[in-house]
Amino acid sequence: MIDERVVAGLRAQLEDRRAALEWGAERVGWKIGLNIPEAQEPFGLAEPVIGYLTSATRLEDGGTHSGGDAGSLRLEPEVAVEIGPSGEVAGLGAAIEIVDVGRPLGGLEGIVAGNVFHRAFVLGPSRPTPPEPLDAVVTVNGERRETAEAPADFADAVDVVARHLDAVGERLEPGDRIIAGSLTPQIPLEPGDEAVVEVGALGRLAVSVAL
Repeated sequence: MIDERVVAGLRAQLEDRRAALEWGAERVGWKIGLNIPEAQEPFGLAEPVIGYLTSATRLEDGGTHSGGDAGSLRLEPEVAVEIGPSGEVAGLGAAIEIVDVGRPLGGLEGIVAGNVFHRAFVLGPSRPTPPEPLDAVVTVNGERRETAEAPADFADAVDVVARHLDAVGERLEPGDRIIAGSLTPQIPLEPGDEAVVEVGALGRLAVSVAL
């Protein structure tokens, strides 16, 4: 059973998504947030929550994000899962998400309604699932900041998204991309920073923050 606070937040979140699509944004997919126990524990959660992705917040590889009124920007290196025709994992790609954890969003329901701190994202091309483990490396301004190994299987991530969407009358569609949660602790970003994420055979992505 999905927490009622999460369901209420999702209903509000998807109203914003519908408005963005009506204004011309394109459907991209979904995101997983609060994916580590330390983030879930303060809210009494047993699993992650989800958010949405549209073209409105998508950056090209090497693009620049304007921090604007951000309170506290963080970078998350991720793997993007491509959904196949039968709801299966059809491919994987490197991904970056930029979040703002400095905004007061009013408890768990507010965090979910606010799209789980989302600011922007970058997606690499989807590739066949590689046979070897995927090691993620993050550098900021040329300095290595974090490394991690990606999970071998993303079926659980797909299941989390599918169940949450079902709870609010939505569903996954073929071609959806799911960024499946940060592989490392969140990495602080400041104006002027340039970050690079490499995820093994999935390739390299870069992003910068405007001064």
